Formats: sequence, C-alpha cells, structure tokens
Amino acid sequence: MVATRAASRPGSRPAPASLVDGIPAKARLHVVTGKGGTGKSTVAAALALALADGGRKVLLVEVESRQSIAQLFDMPPMPYSEERLTTLGNGGQLFGLAIDPEQAMLEYLEMFYGLKRAGKGLKKMGAVDFVTTLAPGLRDVLLTGKVKEAVVRVAADGSPVYDAVVLDAPPTGRIGRFLDATQEVAKLTKFGPISNQSEGVIKLLHGPKTAVHIVTLLEEMPVQETIDAAAELRRLNFQLGALIVNRARPTLITDDQVGGEGEVDLPLLKAGLKKAAIPAAHGKALAQEMAAYLERQHVQEENAARLDALDLPRVELPDLNPPVELGELRDLAARFLEPTP
Repeated sequence: MVATRAASRPGSRPAPASLVDGIPAKARLHVVTGKGGTGKSTVAAALALALADGGRKVLLVEVESRQSIAQLFDMPPMPYSEERLTTLGNGGQLFGLAIDPEQAMLEYLEMFYGLKRAGKGLKKMGAVDFVTTLAPGLRDVLLTGKVKEAVVRVAADGSPVYDAVVLDAPPTGRIGRFLDATQEVAKLTKFGPISNQSEGVIKLLHGPKTAVHIVTLLEEMPVQETIDAAAELRRLNFQLGALIVNRARPTLITDDQVGGEGEVDLPLLKAGLKKAAIPAAHGKALAQEMAAYLERQHVQEENAARLDALDLPRVELPDLNPPVELGELRDLAARFLEPTP
C-alpha cells in the first residue's frame, strides 16, 4: 500500500453538499477531462473543493506527472503519498495524490504477487520503466487501478476512507483509451488476481458511481474535441456528468452599441467618457476594444449553441487570469454548489 498521511474518520459520513445539476452527489469518482489548455486541472481542483464542502473528505488525484496539484496549492512537488492540501472551515478535508506509474507498478507486484524484493530489483535494473514504456496501455491500467483502490478503500469501521475522489484525467484526445485500457487488458487475463482487479476497475469506471465531466472553452477547436469526446465516451458506455465551460466571458457589449461594420459612435462614446471623468483621448482605443469584444461574444454564442446538441447539464466558470490562487479556486468551487437560501 502507498504511504499515506490521511487519517480515516470514524463515525457516520457527513451529508453531501448541495451540488449543481450534473455533479451527482452519489458518485464516488469524478473524472475531469478536457482539451489541453482548457484549464481542466484548475477545474478538477475547484470541483474537489466543492465536494469537500459540508464536511466531506475528498482526494484529488493527478496522473500526468505534471505536479499540477502542487502548483495550484502553492506547495513543493508532491511525493507518492496522500498529502493534506487544505481543511475547510466546516470540517471538510482535501487531500492530494500525484500517482507515479513506476511506484504503482511496484505496488501491484507486492499486492498481487508478494514480489516486494523482486520489484525493487526490477526498479534498479530499469525494467519497470522499460515495461511501462513498451506497453503504454499497461501504464494506464496501473493508474486507473490505483484510483480504484483509493475509491474503494475502507477504514477500520468499514466506512469509506474518502467520500469522493476527483481524477484530473488525461485530455479528451486520449480519455477513451485511458479509461478503457483495463477492459483491453482484461481480454488477455482471464484468471488470477490481475483478472479480478481488472473486473473491479471496469465495474467502477462504467458504473453509476463514476461520472465523467468534460471541460471546454467556447472556442472552435475545444468545442469540436468536446463533441467528439462525448460521442466516444457514450459509445464506450461511460456515464457523462457535467459540461464545464471554463473562462466564459460575460456579455458586456450589445449589438446596438457597435455598428454592422464594427464601428462605434465615437462622439457619443467620448461624451460618456467625459461624464465618467475619463480622458476623451482614450475613446478611439476603447472603441476598437468594444468591437473586438463584441466579435468574441458572437464566437462564444455560436460555440455555446453547438454544445446544446450534447444535452448535458452545463456549469459556467468565469475568465480568470492564470495562475489561479487558492482564494480564486474557492470562488470557482462555489459555482459547483447551489446557492444557499
């Protein structure tokens, strides 16, 4: 078993937070994917904070060896252990885990075959790295297997160690292969401990306790990749959760403020600036910004309409300048919670 600093919490489990539509409270595993550059790691962290609201204990997991969790929570690179990230004022706890494929493989050798010494020898020889490089699918099996272990782990009293696990998953371009890697390996191993473990992973990932959320920007390429990924995941029988629109710009300019040729009534704009005690010399530059912003709004609206075909609950997050700080992460987390009456 991996070393952990996460202490199990005895007693009854806390009531789930009031989550928005598309984030099922009964799900134990929330998989967050999205095209590279859409901010999926930030979204995964914000979702984990939201799930920890209400006194829940949540684990945020990353599998791409980028140390995104450490960067988001302003901490040193994480070892292969479950580290406390933050404690919420209401008693909620958030832990983080950066999975290392090599360490996960050594875990498997020890857990299923009792090869602790042999595993260490393989590591010294470089065989572990060789095997995971030679068979990329095996790497994904190890990663999803470790995630499954965290989801189903129980404390001494039989209650789950974590109320929920959030997985910062690979991007949409390979999310289907990543989540279904164990299914492919299971075809080759019909008996024994690896086969039993594979069945457990497949059952979890394809079952009602897992929800796959897709992060996108309202831009042409991310939207197209989101549409393609949703179709693939549905074909593979994964349960889709929410469509999370990140960095959405608010509607600030209306069509009647900018002419059909992108022209702004400059005298009228300068008069308004004067009333606001802003030098009229800024009028021309502001007019150009208004026209550009309105064009961007139209692009957003067109891509938002394309996403309607997916028929998924939608969560919209504001446009924040990176790097996102912890306070801003908490603000994003609030978008996943229903407003309190």
